[in-house]
Amino acid sequence: MLTETEQRLVDAALAVVARLPEDGSYLNTVASAVMDVHGEIHTGVNVGHFTGGPCAELVALGTAAAGRAGPIALIVAVGDEGRGVIGPCGRCRQVLLDQQPDCHVIVSDGDEPFSVPARDLLPHSYQHPDADPPRLLWFSPQHWTSVVDGGKTATTRFNDPAAPGPTTLLFEFEDRFESLPGVVDSVERVRFAGVTDAQAALEGCTADELRTALRTHYYPGVTDDDMVDFVRFRAVGPQA
Repeated sequence: MLTETEQRLVDAALAVVARLPEDGSYLNTVASAVMDVHGEIHTGVNVGHFTGGPCAELVALGTAAAGRAGPIALIVAVGDEGRGVIGPCGRCRQVLLDQQPDCHVIVSDGDEPFSVPARDLLPHSYQHPDADPPRLLWFSPQHWTSVVDGGKTATTRFNDPAAPGPTTLLFEFEDRFESLPGVVDSVERVRFAGVTDAQAALEGCTADELRTALRTHYYPGVTDDDMVDFVRFRAVGPQA
């Protein structure tokens, strides 16, 4: 089920695809919309051509770049003739993985649309060795105050990779994003069962309490032998 923010992005893409000409030329058949970490929306349409014209997602990403958008948080594509939400092609998945690896992509399995991290759409992928994309560290809105106040400076992640360096701390409220510039200071990979009380104390609990909370609220399928990332981070500026 989509959040209000995600539905707003889908509606923006649907509004664009509804305006495409129906002249049978098949030049423009898909619209895409992207939302950056500040909630700004940018749109684009595909340009069909036998030489391989650009997909709508790539046009939308280019429009966002031209509009000096921040890092991309969400992207969706919709088809004409009532096709609704459609998934990105393989090329677009590779581009997203290299350029916006932490963004979420709205897709559909034939029923209700839902969002998934871009990296989940291209498992066992090749990653451009020279890519240096903007990074996002997603948080539930309940952590907003503690991160802003500097009380929360650690987070444990499973199948949600982070990398040391500049990042945007992104909080996904039901109807909006809030973001802060931040830095990931370190990422330590440990067995889930090996998370220590000292590490968990940085999240305000014991190791057993942390494991229980992660299994209950975030990662129900994680096992004791799974590897998780213990991430140290900090906010470095005012609200974005």
